[in-house]
Amino acid sequence: MPHTKKTVGQTLALNKRARFDYDWLETYEAGVALTGAETKSAKDGHLQLKGAFVSMSDSEATLKNAYIAPYKPAHLGESYDPNRDRKLLLHRRELKRLIGKQREAGLTLIPTRVYLRGRYVKVEIALARGKKQYEKKQAIKKRELDREVRTRMYSR
Repeated sequence: MPHTKKTVGQTLALNKRARFDYDWLETYEAGVALTGAETKSAKDGHLQLKGAFVSMSDSEATLKNAYIAPYKPAHLGESYDPNRDRKLLLHRRELKRLIGKQREAGLTLIPTRVYLRGRYVKVEIALARGKKQYEKKQAIKKRELDREVRTRMYSR
């Protein structure tokens, strides 16, 4: 039987500000090391990427400041930290490549969305360059001009 390509499943969370605040250069898929209760909570959609970022060390990538709400039936108690650091699962060659690019070009890694691939929770991370304030204003102006042109074209 031939091997079939897995398709990307349901999106669990989006980082909506990421496209506005950064220019994306490359995207990568990474697994996330979660506890069982965190996985169930994430699959229920109780997670947020607002303010989350990826930190790189010599041997691993860590997702920081991502919020995963406690899973109610698990009774995790007061000891559970919903914003704890979570290890990202990447191949060693991807880690080395990302660390090199990040250091040489002054780029950053941001989580853009969390989704399901089969039964696994995956994170899409983007190697990105932060936009300056004037670049954001230009993007808004361009979007408004495009919208105006479209409305004029279709109103005739």
